[in-house]
Amino acid sequence: MDTKYLEIIKAPLITEKSRTDEQNGVYTFLCDPRATKIEIKDAIEKIFKVKVVEISTLNTKPKKKRVGRYTGLANKYKKAMVKLAPGMTIEIK
Repeated sequence: MDTKYLEIIKAPLITEKSRTDEQNGVYTFLCDPRATKIEIKDAIEKIFKVKVVEISTLNTKPKKKRVGRYTGLANKYKKAMVKLAPGMTIEIK
């Protein structure tokens, strides 16, 4: 497996909503903000050895964070909702 795929897909996003979507074959991942849909699709297919049917992405804006009197911004990221072919699953722990 190529390391560039691991740089594109940062981590699975595990929330209540993403867990209910998994029953419909939709999995959510945090990705590199510069990655395109085609790169994300290729990375998911190579890493997990599944067939991706559809992909939706959204870019999040960095939120303002404050520590004491200092303010800054949290990191921005891209979320990718990936729909797999029927019968395929990804084991996320």
